[in-house]
Amino acid sequence: MALIGAGSVGQRHARTLQQLGVRITSVTDAHPGAAEKLARELDARAFPDPETALDLADADAAYICVPPFAHGSGERAALSRGLPLFVEKPVGLGREVAEEIGVLVEGAGVVTGTGYHWRCMDTMEHARDLLAEAPALLANGYWLDKRPPVPWWGRVDRSGGQVVEQLTHVLDAARFLLGEVVEVYAAGVRSAPDTDTQTAGRAGQEPDDVDDATAATMRFASGAVATLAATSVLAAKHRAALHTVSRGLYLEISEAGLSSFDGTSRTDLENAEDPRITVDREFIQAVQGEREATRTPYAEALRSHRLGCAIAESARTGLPVKLPQEQSAPHGAIT
Repeated sequence: MALIGAGSVGQRHARTLQQLGVRITSVTDAHPGAAEKLARELDARAFPDPETALDLADADAAYICVPPFAHGSGERAALSRGLPLFVEKPVGLGREVAEEIGVLVEGAGVVTGTGYHWRCMDTMEHARDLLAEAPALLANGYWLDKRPPVPWWGRVDRSGGQVVEQLTHVLDAARFLLGEVVEVYAAGVRSAPDTDTQTAGRAGQEPDDVDDATAATMRFASGAVATLAATSVLAAKHRAALHTVSRGLYLEISEAGLSSFDGTSRTDLENAEDPRITVDREFIQAVQGEREATRTPYAEALRSHRLGCAIAESARTGLPVKLPQEQSAPHGAIT
């Protein structure tokens, strides 16, 4: 495997891949020191750019684990060589690069996987089965967290904002369980910058401009409606979850598992395996031909990314945004 991106997410995938018996042959990062350090730990070769890495080090596939603003070059390099591709979320900063890569993926016809690991939870499949019997009328999504420490995260022109970079997991789960979204409306709030917390250790950089909080509503093709809440002003992560309301059924879905309440009893289910391991295993199996495809292909990630970008656009402009409906049919219609 060729690893492109040596940050914390790339390091996590590298550890998981090693546990799964995969050999990392090369590490590429915009910061040569980071690439060299991780390459030494993995007994791999370090390279300054993905083109050189893929030309000089053998690889059966590539992992793209870069920040939102850095997507593009790694994907193009891998696809131009016909290599299967795993891309961490979000798949881009805005839509332009992600849409371009989506076209290239379709043309290349290679196996793809993405970092939307919530889809790999067995509890998510169970939730979908429950909602097939009792379609959701209402959903509430949450990402209530602290600000990540990396300097690029606080800038919209580097991270895309919290909705695009973090809440996207919840958006993908909502699409998986409730079907496609037809319209969104959102609003955000940003307080005056706190120079002690937002610019400490970042001399010479622009102050953060990511919204402190975002609230949004979504309307699904099925007729269901949803509300979303996201913030990064807490001292620690409080909640990342999707709750659904059906006739006689309430579900709570998070990375930890699934809780269901039918009015008389509550059932709590934990995931059989850490989905961050499952998503890597399924990509490896697909590359080796042991399964037809992953549960998180690039085309699905692109649809969830479009939804995040639409919410960010609505929050920025104050106007509702309609989404095109050339996508897959909704999971369940409300009658």
